[in-house]
Amino acid sequence: MAEKKIDLHASWLNPLAEEFEAPYMKQLKQFLLQEKNAGKIIYPESKNIFNAFNSTPLDQVKVVIIGQDPYHGPGQAHGLCFSVQRGIQTPPSLQNIFKEQHRDLGLPIPNHGCLQAWADQGVLLLNATLTVEQAKAGSHQGKGWEIFTDKAIQLVSRSLNSVVFLLWGSYAQKKAELIDANRHLILKAPHPSPLSAHRGFIGCGHFSKTNDYLMQHDLSPIIWMH
Repeated sequence: MAEKKIDLHASWLNPLAEEFEAPYMKQLKQFLLQEKNAGKIIYPESKNIFNAFNSTPLDQVKVVIIGQDPYHGPGQAHGLCFSVQRGIQTPPSLQNIFKEQHRDLGLPIPNHGCLQAWADQGVLLLNATLTVEQAKAGSHQGKGWEIFTDKAIQLVSRSLNSVVFLLWGSYAQKKAELIDANRHLILKAPHPSPLSAHRGFIGCGHFSKTNDYLMQHDLSPIIWMH
């Protein structure tokens, strides 16, 4: 994150600008700088930290999927939750997402795990924490990112209507309190991780339910195939 220019789409930067002047964000910048100066490898690359926001401008958001923090292996994270870059093996949780998609919509299982095509259609793929240290899951939690991403969720909730929020797992489901359920559809399911997917993620039907809701509100459905 450069000091002078913040690489964030104007649709998000304008309403969230004051967050970048807040003490927590200055402390977060300092923390990230110290980690890099100490030689630690941070994911995703700086240019991809705000990829979810830059791929899905605020006024184009139709669906929000909330993850916890980025993948912490080489080449995986690129700023979209659950997504990995092309050429990287599809992680287990994403494999289960594709399995449910196949069960729900009959779509073939993709041969890659890059969800950029979803983001380009209005699916905000938002991790609560936007950075992580290599090989250390959750290492940047509680450093300030969650304050920022909570503000972004609240911004979507109050600025737009008829957005579908997909809250998978207990961590994401806690974010429901930030969302106006009278204006939006909140769908909850267990996390797609192999530890919990069998408890109701497989069979949740969220992909068809999302598109049914969007079409009921005169919005074009998401083409989940990619």
